[in-house]
Amino acid sequence: MKVVEFLSYLNSLDIKVWLEEQKLRYQAPKGVMTSEIKQAIGTRKSEILAFLKQAKTPADTVELAIIPVSRDEDLPLSFAQQRLWFLHQLSPDSTAYNLLEALRLEGALNLVALEQSLTELIRRHEILRTTFPMVDGKPVQRIAPPSTVTWQIEDLQGLSTEEQTAQFRQMAIAAALKPFDLAGEPLVQFTLLKLSPYSYILLLKMHHIIYDGWSLSIFFGELSRLYEAFTQGLPSPLAELPIQYADFAVWQRQWLTGEVLDRQLNYWREQLAGLTPILELSTDYPRPPVQTFQGGVECFQLDRDLTQRLKQLSQESDATLFMTLLAAFLVLISRYSGQLDLVVGSPIANRNSKSVEPLMGFFANTLAFRGNLSGNPTFREFHEQVRQTTLSAYAHQDLPFEMLVEKLQLDRDLSRNPLVQVLFSLQNTPQSSSNLSGLIIENMPLPLDVRARFDLEVNYWEIPGGLEGVWCYNSDLFDATTITRIGEHFQTLLQAIVANQEMRISELPLLSPAQRHQLLVEWNDTQVDYPHDLCIHELFEQQVERNPDAVAVAFEEQQLTYDELNCRANQLAHCLRSLGVGADVLVGICVERSLLMIVGLLGILKAGGAYVPLDPDYPQERLSFMLADTQIKVLLTQQNLVEKLQKHQVKLVCLDTDSPVIAQCSQDNAIAPPIADVQATNLAYVIYTSGSTGQPKGVEVVHRGVNRLLFGVDYVHLDETQRFLQIAPISFDASTFEIWGALLHGGKCVLFPESIPTAKSLSEEIHKHGITVLWLTSALFNSIIDDDPQALSGIKQLLIGGEALSLAHVNRAFETLPFTQIINGYGPTESTTFTCCYPIPRKIETTIESIPIGSPIANTQVYILDDYLQPVPVGVPGELHVGGAGLARGYLNRPELTQEKFIPNPFDNSKLYKTGDY
Repeated sequence: MKVVEFLSYLNSLDIKVWLEEQKLRYQAPKGVMTSEIKQAIGTRKSEILAFLKQAKTPADTVELAIIPVSRDEDLPLSFAQQRLWFLHQLSPDSTAYNLLEALRLEGALNLVALEQSLTELIRRHEILRTTFPMVDGKPVQRIAPPSTVTWQIEDLQGLSTEEQTAQFRQMAIAAALKPFDLAGEPLVQFTLLKLSPYSYILLLKMHHIIYDGWSLSIFFGELSRLYEAFTQGLPSPLAELPIQYADFAVWQRQWLTGEVLDRQLNYWREQLAGLTPILELSTDYPRPPVQTFQGGVECFQLDRDLTQRLKQLSQESDATLFMTLLAAFLVLISRYSGQLDLVVGSPIANRNSKSVEPLMGFFANTLAFRGNLSGNPTFREFHEQVRQTTLSAYAHQDLPFEMLVEKLQLDRDLSRNPLVQVLFSLQNTPQSSSNLSGLIIENMPLPLDVRARFDLEVNYWEIPGGLEGVWCYNSDLFDATTITRIGEHFQTLLQAIVANQEMRISELPLLSPAQRHQLLVEWNDTQVDYPHDLCIHELFEQQVERNPDAVAVAFEEQQLTYDELNCRANQLAHCLRSLGVGADVLVGICVERSLLMIVGLLGILKAGGAYVPLDPDYPQERLSFMLADTQIKVLLTQQNLVEKLQKHQVKLVCLDTDSPVIAQCSQDNAIAPPIADVQATNLAYVIYTSGSTGQPKGVEVVHRGVNRLLFGVDYVHLDETQRFLQIAPISFDASTFEIWGALLHGGKCVLFPESIPTAKSLSEEIHKHGITVLWLTSALFNSIIDDDPQALSGIKQLLIGGEALSLAHVNRAFETLPFTQIINGYGPTESTTFTCCYPIPRKIETTIESIPIGSPIANTQVYILDDYLQPVPVGVPGELHVGGAGLARGYLNRPELTQEKFIPNPFDNSKLYKTGDY
């Protein structure tokens, strides 16, 4: 291969771009190795040799010659054209691949010369007079003979300026909304609007199947040269084209076979092996089942200083500016998707031969660039990976993307593009002047909806002031504010990269200082006053003093006033104190639903101990595990449950049959100054998790956590007028809200008599006791709404949690319950029942896919962090971490698990709980 052929071959590769960036300009006669060429090639000798070895064999280069073929036979479509044709068959009314441009022409327009110029352009480029009918079930290229251009000329001179604008808008919209008939009409169309003797608008409409970005540069460049010649009465200055696009299409199908195809295909199969072909960007709206092309555009600019620093970094890294931007973009998309191994597409001109450079047509190909950020590399390391990946991809760019998708046999999904859903490019297509001699030309903005062919398509251009980015997005998936935020984060990321490319990927910031402060501080500024230094039983005793005769708890036909409940709990507390119960001493309680259950819970707290609920319905194996794990010495129960529990080495206190003995104890508070040996930081209870994800864990909750749940909050209104229906087993932490939400505010706690409520039984209890506050699991809520929504009438505050809420059931509940406030509550046991709450508005946004969990309640902090404990931007998936006064002490007897899940807060001196929820 001679030097000039070698350099011509390098034209399609980024090496040429790199050479240009190094300011190496060369003019060499055939076969002469100039010093500049030697220097350029020597600098990257190993890279170029590797390129030649893996990319092109001499056999390949022999096949590069494209020759004209007969027009007497049916001509095939290129692979790129075939895909667009197929998409058109799927959606013949779609205009996603239509181009519409409007050029304002100011000056003395020579209409004859313009008509001649357009006629000559269409004559010399067969693709501009090609249609795509079906023959024997297959599409073919049908080339029409040359003829004078057909265009529509509208004289608007008789209209006012406002009327001309309205007419232009109407015609532009009509043209944009009309799909092409690929088989039967010209795919390039012109309309000329005459506004005045010296003012015109030229509308150009074209289908993507006959052009690409490079083609538009050819079109306007040649139009300018032809118009200049014809206005002077001169012949066309353009040399005849030796080949046409149809010749390329035939050649492509002949050349890309056998060994050449196998080599290209094997590379891409290996390159993409094991890759998940779907990029899961979080969207603002549910993805439609069939892909839409509704789009929006946001523009960004990188200033001159940042652009220069990016170029300098690229040169120092032996890379192109595109490689650097692509690496940064892959980091951005990885952070936004949470995927460490991902693929981003990029368009490439795909004009590997000098012979096709002057041709109009759809040559452009899409390359799939894979980025693997596993192992948290530095940006420098990842940059080098991307550089190598890019070079290798360029060396195997001949395989049409359409064929790659077909050969990979990806699952069909009409809701998104196959393999590549996000596109990124740095446009360096040769730009030709679109000026027409003697005229001032400007592009006019069109009053049209943007068409988005991908979920997100990002294009940058170099401009005198730096880099300009146009971010086109599918507006059925994303809101404009989301794209603006992502674009701003890209700029923040680039600034961090040029400042220090030795930073690990996880350390590179996306958030500006103001955004970081908002996420970490402003949105977590939930501190309000609450009784942080008092215990649960002390707060209950305050209510006893305020209104001793109010009913505290009711069950079936029985009830206890605050004073009665206090006295009985005090008696039990003295009994327990005599058995050694004190601060942080665990006391088991295994009783059926009854007033004794509430007496037992309160009595344990008044003794200074912490209760451990053991559900009588638990399997023997689970009860044995919990008793062994807690090593409790005292267990409150009932006589009918003794047989189930007596084999365990524990002191049993039967609240029913031992009541005469307990009644002999003092009714005074068991813990009173100066004997107050229990603090708000001591344990209030230990509740075991279900064990669905492994061994059950005892969560150690302190008094302060319960107080934070019930005081100073705005998600629910709590006072002495509220009547709670207590449904949850005491082994479930929802009971914390139900029982203490009532008793610490002077309200009434009504124990539901059944273990499994029905709409009928629930309705009876609600209306019998005038219940105002109710907590239901999501599943039970759905069941009640399905059976009889009116069963919940009378409830003023309805809290729901446990799992995601059904939007349909909430809407139905609102229709039936006009006076009920529904609150979505979220929170793990480790954060004392509720972490976040969302009072649901009666008018729910129609675009939301699920009910939000809301914001952190008072004295609670919530952070969404990545795997490296860094805050993620709004809209980016991450793990929910919880902090604040509601945080449990940890897991009983599980120091290693406690250390793993209750971690140091990276933003202050407190602790955070890793919820495992994303």
